[in-house]
Amino acid sequence: MLKTAFRFMIYDKPKTLGALLGVVIANFLIGQQTGIFLFLTGAMASLVNNTQTDLWVVDTRTTNVNAMRQLDVRYGTALESIEGVEKVYPYLIAGGSAKFENGKTYGVQLVGSQAPDFRGGPWNIAEGNPQNLIEEGAVSADYFDRAALGGANFGEYFEINGKKVHIAAQTRGARGFGAVYMFTTIDRARYLSKTSKSKVSAFFVKVAPQTDPAVVRDRINRNLEGVRAWLPKDFSEATITTILSTSGIAISFGTLIVFAIISGMVIIGLTLYSAAIDRIKDYATLKAIGASNGYVARLILVQALIIALVGFVIGSGLVEAFRSGIARAGTFFEITLGIRIALFGITLLISLGGAYFAIRRIVQTEPATVFRA
Repeated sequence: MLKTAFRFMIYDKPKTLGALLGVVIANFLIGQQTGIFLFLTGAMASLVNNTQTDLWVVDTRTTNVNAMRQLDVRYGTALESIEGVEKVYPYLIAGGSAKFENGKTYGVQLVGSQAPDFRGGPWNIAEGNPQNLIEEGAVSADYFDRAALGGANFGEYFEINGKKVHIAAQTRGARGFGAVYMFTTIDRARYLSKTSKSKVSAFFVKVAPQTDPAVVRDRINRNLEGVRAWLPKDFSEATITTILSTSGIAISFGTLIVFAIISGMVIIGLTLYSAAIDRIKDYATLKAIGASNGYVARLILVQALIIALVGFVIGSGLVEAFRSGIARAGTFFEITLGIRIALFGITLLISLGGAYFAIRRIVQTEPATVFRA
């Protein structure tokens, strides 16, 4: 049957190539949109995902790390009194306006954490190290944000809110959701942003050895009013859910993926249907010499399966090339094995679903068709 399927496909190369192109385009569009969606969701919770802590403690109404309300520093003392808490680290996120030598200005997010641990970042350091941020006026900047930051590089000086600073550490891919992060010490973040010394954005909690973080989380939430403790994984998921539920991102990407599936199925369905109509006498001949409807259906399905396999390989190659290309601009995402399996399943759905139209037409064909003029 495989040999016969190949002959049918080679007989009408334009339509075979048309169906293959439909699979490739649909596969690429789905993979591309999935990759960008993964990058965006990763950026939404990048502060949580890249912070080394057992628990986050934030305001009770906070469900998004990118929009945290300020807390009184005295909560830190209260947290240290909770059984199972070994150490508490203050954390601050504040806005600032950076002005560069070329006169360009840009809004930045100052991320301040306690030295020398720097549990709140930076991460993915390409030049320098976190300890450099202890220096007077030291901040970090990301390599891929250079265009926004007036082309500033490692070691260069500029101003934040009128105060002189310099890039003492350069990251590569430490980026947020629509934010340009500059990491520094918490004291310097307060100084540059004119934030009161009595305010923080969150606390990181390190639990005692052999202690379950979830148990300590529950103790904090039972005993302290005005704050809420989160496991990092839960806070990350809450952040992503909050942003997706209050924006059109999920609907936008979901719609594009659904339309890619539908368009791919329609292209393949029409192409295979047209090919079946052009070769209807060939299929009628097979039925006239004893081939069952089941055999003919399997023959068309094998052709669709071959198209799906080849189209998936080519489409995956294009997605990988796209992933490598945009990575040079600082947009990183990974296509995991689970996602690849899902993409292959969608590709099969598109191809085999499209083959349905051709099968339905052929099984209705009478063998006597071969004898008609």
